[in-house]
Amino acid sequence: MYRTVNDFITDWSVAAEGTLRVLQSLSDEKLDQAIVEGHSTLGWLGWHLATSPAFFAGLVGLDVNSAIGDKKEQANATDIVETYKRVVEKVKHEAEANLTDEKLVEKIESFAGETTRGSLLRGLLDHQTHHRGQMTVLLRQAGLPVPGVMGPTKEEQQG
Repeated sequence: MYRTVNDFITDWSVAAEGTLRVLQSLSDEKLDQAIVEGHSTLGWLGWHLATSPAFFAGLVGLDVNSAIGDKKEQANATDIVETYKRVVEKVKHEAEANLTDEKLVEKIESFAGETTRGSLLRGLLDHQTHHRGQMTVLLRQAGLPVPGVMGPTKEEQQG
């Protein structure tokens, strides 16, 4: 749970850098890579990571939707990366402009029941980390580069 806006923005910035590296490994030709048929694809996961922060932000009272634009689903790898970059910056801007340390510990209603804004923002980062991990497996399966996010990957250690 976040108790200070600065702590959230610091963690969000670091996490976003790692997620951006994963998204930048996407290629249009491999967006439909899934672990098995019927499961989430690289394209779906990438678009989900690019746009889901707007959902979490909305729960805590921040408006991030304008950073997504009018696209309802990903068109290509470049759209995913560029949308994510805009969303990351919009989350930072909205948090700095509209949140206070006091607001982070206020109880609010959410899809998970009563919680605090700081807890929902922690959930945003945990959600991103979960899907980013799924994507690294799919990147390797697709033969795409797997960037080190929380340490070097096997490919980076051999290179």
